[in-house]
Amino acid sequence: MKWKWFTIPLLICVFLLGACQSGQGAKEGLPVEEKPLTRTETLLHTVVQISIYHKDQEDVMEEGLAYIKEMERLLSTNLEGSDIYRINHAAGKEAVKVDPRTFELIEQALEMGEKSDGRFDVSIGAINNLWKIGSEDARKPSDQEIQTALPHINYKDVKLDKKGQTVAVKAGMILELGAISKGYIADGVKALFESKGITTAIINLGGNVVVMGSSPAHKEGWKVGVQDPDEIRGTVVGSVYVKDGSVVTSGIYERYFEVDGVIYHHILDPATGYPVENNISGVTVFTKTSTQGDALSTTLFLLGIDKGRAFIDQLEDVEAVFVDKERGVHLSKGLKDRFELSNKEYHLVNDE
Repeated sequence: MKWKWFTIPLLICVFLLGACQSGQGAKEGLPVEEKPLTRTETLLHTVVQISIYHKDQEDVMEEGLAYIKEMERLLSTNLEGSDIYRINHAAGKEAVKVDPRTFELIEQALEMGEKSDGRFDVSIGAINNLWKIGSEDARKPSDQEIQTALPHINYKDVKLDKKGQTVAVKAGMILELGAISKGYIADGVKALFESKGITTAIINLGGNVVVMGSSPAHKEGWKVGVQDPDEIRGTVVGSVYVKDGSVVTSGIYERYFEVDGVIYHHILDPATGYPVENNISGVTVFTKTSTQGDALSTTLFLLGIDKGRAFIDQLEDVEAVFVDKERGVHLSKGLKDRFELSNKEYHLVNDE
């Protein structure tokens, strides 16, 4: 069996166009600078870039990066001693006491599992470990392996004790928080910055983007470009102005490998154990919190365009752009008058 493995670096899935050009328009607090303090590091298995548009904030920047590293040590699946590592290695044996932040994140993940009828499921680790998409060990598992692993996937089997701050899972179950943890960490960085008086910043954790405040260069907000899911980072389909919010983009060509001419991407269906099959090529979610956006970006892939748009339209302060494999762009209701299509190779689809 011949196979090829590919990964597009998760550098910036959402591009911020038209950066700050003046110090006008800031909230009360620290004055806004024309040029930001920017740091770029490899963390969370991706490229993290943070920009703070205030002067003399090196210490706050260091605190933000230290927080990311601390959360990675708590939430990593493979790092020995992390909360998730300890939970998985105690599966079927005992409940594990965890950090309050780990508990809160798992609690939110299970709530999304309930809201999505199990399409979003953080107990999908047993399947992820078979495919290992995104690593050099990526492979196509046998159907027998997948069928053996499927009974170990059920978010309802994750038991939480709020008073004791413990988490317990059944034997054979493996928690994997990769589909929500970056969003939670991005929200944490924002909260830290807010506590230090930061009003204007961009927090980009490999495609999980949080924009704080509004761009001084544009009264409409930060101009956020929606990534072309078929191209390298930097090519956009269109743009939306965003104020003080989160933007998360996922695409089937971010991490994938090819076996005998067939492409297998990293978004796995917890019901089948195989990569989800539908017409979505990429989805970008606009929310108030990155935790919600991170989880929704996966959920919407599994729902498909029609059910995904219906799901989004029931939620408050949530919008989405779906890009299909025929280069059609589908918008949730709240983006009909806000999204600007700029790529001539794409076309807007009237779903109404």
